[in-house]
Amino acid sequence: MIRRIAFLITLCFACFHGQAQTLNVTVKNPSTTDRKDVPVVIDLHNKLFKGKPTVLFAIVKNAANHELPSQLDDLDGDLIPDELAFVCDVPARSSVSFKVQCAAVPSQRNFTPRTAAFMKVWDRKYRYPYINSIEYQGRNTPLSMYDAIYGHGAQWESELVGFRVYMDHRQSIDIYGKPRPQLVLDKTNFYSTREDMAAGLGCDILFAGASVGAGSFRGYVDGKPTYVDSVEARGQRVIASGPVRAIVEVTDKNWLYNDRPLQMRQRYIIYAGHRDVQVDIRLSGANLERDLYCTGVQKLEMENEGFVENSGLAGSWGKNVPDKAAEDLVEGVGLGVCVPKSFLDSTKEDDLNYLTLLHAKDGQIRYHLAICALMEEGGFTDAKSWFSWLREWQNQLNQPCSVKIGVSKR
Repeated sequence: MIRRIAFLITLCFACFHGQAQTLNVTVKNPSTTDRKDVPVVIDLHNKLFKGKPTVLFAIVKNAANHELPSQLDDLDGDLIPDELAFVCDVPARSSVSFKVQCAAVPSQRNFTPRTAAFMKVWDRKYRYPYINSIEYQGRNTPLSMYDAIYGHGAQWESELVGFRVYMDHRQSIDIYGKPRPQLVLDKTNFYSTREDMAAGLGCDILFAGASVGAGSFRGYVDGKPTYVDSVEARGQRVIASGPVRAIVEVTDKNWLYNDRPLQMRQRYIIYAGHRDVQVDIRLSGANLERDLYCTGVQKLEMENEGFVENSGLAGSWGKNVPDKAAEDLVEGVGLGVCVPKSFLDSTKEDDLNYLTLLHAKDGQIRYHLAICALMEEGGFTDAKSWFSWLREWQNQLNQPCSVKIGVSKR
């Protein structure tokens, strides 16, 4: 079972002018369950110095002196890394230690990617060039923006599962299932042929329609979910693409929400070995503490089973036909959303969804979404097994690993 624990470490160190700095990092698991692929995210901002530390190179080694895959990510686009990320396994009620050496001298590191993210534009000569970001004026029709991106939006994946976020007013999360762990979206782009499926490359497994799908973020007005309509501009950006995590960003400028302009940034983060995604929403504007938003999971069109709990956990299981032009292709899926209590207002069930209603705290909202596909070899086979995983997942999110960090003495 893959478990998702995320934490952020703020460091006080400097790596200037090519000087190396070695850090001691200890990750402790307080639970009685082994944890695999625990994300470790190190914030490279240094409050003791003016400006940012220029960390352009990092090596992470375990106690056996073996190097772990890691990556430096530039979150704000200024070409200076802001975070260092890696994943590690931590046995139950145990701790593991690492040494992290960083410097301002860049050096190429090559690791086998376990995550990926990309965005491509549609062009009439079928070349589909990769792009880092795109922003549309709000006056464009939703369909014109949606169709201008190959795959209809930015895509990201781990070995286990794949996702895309629609480039239109819905900004819906669509999902991709895989029979076996592998990275495939750059080959299929969510457009799997029957030959692709026969070769084990998986396919799109969800028809969301007007629902919240698998954890899509929505407004909530007059007792109903709402799309992100009436914006001055909307955009998408690929921030990071492996080897250990992928990050996609969605922005909306002057979203007219409850008759007031709102600025919104959504980030979707997936880590190696994970079937779940961390969703970080940042909002600025009027009435932030009073406005309500929502997310959740949809009810599947066939054999649906589902629930939403006051703890902030929602789940569903069932079957559907993702491609209405291929009615014979029926896919079984499991969906889940977990909202921390600090952002949870209430819960609601309607004809299409199991909803969690959200409110911002200090202009931020965070939640997690998770999916599975019935096609997975050795995976989940029924609602009972999927819902059991969701509850264990929530327990792990509520009981994160602890981290101790210090500067190595020379």
